[in-house]
Amino acid sequence: MNQHAKIDIRHSTCPHDCPSACALDIEVIDKSTIGRVRGSKAQTYTAGVVCAKVARYAERIHHPDRLMYPQFRVGPKGSGKFARISWDDALDEVAARFDQAEREFGSEAVWPYYYAGTMGLIMKDGINRLTHVKKYSRFYGTICSTIARVGFAAGTGRVSGVDPREMGVSDLVVIWGTNPVNTQVNVMTHASRARKERGAKIAAIDIYNNDTMKQADIKILLRPGTDGAFACGVMHVLFREGYADRDYLERYTDCPAELEAHLATRTPEWASAISGVPVAEIEAFARAVGQTKRTFFRLGYGFTRSRNGAAQMHAALCIPAVTGAWQHEGGGAFFNNYAIWKFDESVIEAHEAIDPSIRVLDQSKIGRILTGDAAALKGGPPVKAMLIQNTNPMTVAPEQALVRQGFARPDLFTVVHEQFMTETAQMADLVLPATMFMEHDDLYYGGGHQHISVGAKLIEPPGECRSNHEVFAGLARRLKAEHPGFEMSARELIDVTLKKSGRGSIEELQADKWRDLQPDFRTSHYLDGFAHADKKFHFKADWAHVPVGNAGMMGAWDQMPTLPDHWATIEEADEAHPFRLATSPSRSFLNTSFNETPSSQAREGAPSVMIHPLDAASLDIAEGDAVTLGNPRGETTLIAKLFEGVRRGVLIAESVHPNKTHIGGRGINMLTGAEAVAPVGGAAFHDNKVWVKKAVPAIPTP
Repeated sequence: MNQHAKIDIRHSTCPHDCPSACALDIEVIDKSTIGRVRGSKAQTYTAGVVCAKVARYAERIHHPDRLMYPQFRVGPKGSGKFARISWDDALDEVAARFDQAEREFGSEAVWPYYYAGTMGLIMKDGINRLTHVKKYSRFYGTICSTIARVGFAAGTGRVSGVDPREMGVSDLVVIWGTNPVNTQVNVMTHASRARKERGAKIAAIDIYNNDTMKQADIKILLRPGTDGAFACGVMHVLFREGYADRDYLERYTDCPAELEAHLATRTPEWASAISGVPVAEIEAFARAVGQTKRTFFRLGYGFTRSRNGAAQMHAALCIPAVTGAWQHEGGGAFFNNYAIWKFDESVIEAHEAIDPSIRVLDQSKIGRILTGDAAALKGGPPVKAMLIQNTNPMTVAPEQALVRQGFARPDLFTVVHEQFMTETAQMADLVLPATMFMEHDDLYYGGGHQHISVGAKLIEPPGECRSNHEVFAGLARRLKAEHPGFEMSARELIDVTLKKSGRGSIEELQADKWRDLQPDFRTSHYLDGFAHADKKFHFKADWAHVPVGNAGMMGAWDQMPTLPDHWATIEEADEAHPFRLATSPSRSFLNTSFNETPSSQAREGAPSVMIHPLDAASLDIAEGDAVTLGNPRGETTLIAKLFEGVRRGVLIAESVHPNKTHIGGRGINMLTGAEAVAPVGGAAFHDNKVWVKKAVPAIPTP
């Protein structure tokens, strides 16, 4: 009597769009219920720590507002009026509408659209199998990592670096272009370990005094888009004061003498005028780096949000090559381990069915695509039907005015497979209920570390929720799309992918829980040469031939600086738009994931914008005032927060709040552009010029 039910501790991996991909220990209470979620101590990168969002995952997976059954629209688009429908009828309707679009406009009129709401290979990338077999318009994902990835590869020759756990044995950890307290908590785990055990210093380089910078010993506050200038000023000092490792430079780099000559005019005074960082701080940082052989540069995704981000990433990456930090344990640089996974996704994505003649549409240009922009459509037919999974473009995509206009088209058929009634789902013709990661099987890797893992199904999904893979298979049967992958279970797909990749079987990986794929020390530190053909680190970037699987050159790639420099291609403030705006990530939301959980909503509050008190005073803006931000793309209204931790002329709006929570219902991405960022595309979310004014109160209707 009164005996408590036994709680089973099961293992999984966090699937969300975060480089940490944390290893999890999950309390499974019964076949449909979980309890607490903890970071696994058994996995050396997670090291027992997870973010507060995921620790409270029971709040999300058992949320009363989860979608439970298929629904079809019965009111105007965007009205939120839906009625229940069976799965069979729903999938029949989707197949019929896709076939109709294909008959009338060709197969490219259908555009499956997805992103990283889950990072599991089966549930994220399996949609491409349907795309390739049916010859639908293909998808180029540009919202996140393309810009920074190409900048890193320009220097090293591939996207991988020092074991990120070596932060724990470093003497100086430089956290640059990322706010890990908000976004990658495990970076702080290892950096803090180095400070505790070795007396290491933590340096943070960012555009506002965020939660990471508040924990740092060295704080560098830049103007947005000026990292390259700061990096050049630092390297000038390193050469000038004898901190450049000339033996290392001669052996491992391509043109050290040319770089030194180039940097002769990139003085700290020059860098200070551009970046806003005082000369003394530039010189002090350079000396700290030059005097500390074990300096670890943890470079982040902030670089991938700026029009000059690839060049800035490359410039920052050049610093440890100048000092020779790569030679030492706890020294060198890391951004992402993209190059080490080598997963063969040919069955998941039906690679043999790829038709290179089928157009590839840019994710970031969805607004232009749906409103008939001929260039964005690559000269092809209009998009008439869409299947959307793992993303919420009605909130997160650039050029929101165009996105809204496009989704409102009466001739566009949209089916959204989702966990909650997002703002994109509200615009759909059909809404299908989706599983969460503990309710299906999937295969994961950690972009920010070196482990792969199977995330096994732990509990039964609620209501009529189905996985992405089940939806692909159900549609394939109706669309007569034939491929072995559609006939497999998710577990079978994981197994065949692992075996084709030389990673053993699913049973073997599950027995390991998490498998460490970190290359050996010499490989990780490039001690036998970098990954370019000449084995050198490239100070001189060849932007037209960066080895990262380019989808074609985009933007003003031919105007990019070859040697590290400040590239003034950012959206500079001007008289009409005197402020620079960045939409940085918050602590409690992850893009629009966790927007629905009460604890995240309570922490984040209403949408707000940080403004320097002197700037606010000049505009007669007080703390808590409603303010409107605008540029030629649109306007949004939110609450002013006076904040001294930004440079004058800079605004910070943390996170992507739902549009409906903004005053007037227009979200922050009304202000962001979708122009392709050089050299291979991307979206410049943190690179916007805007004007600011106190919002005019609405006049009540009599």
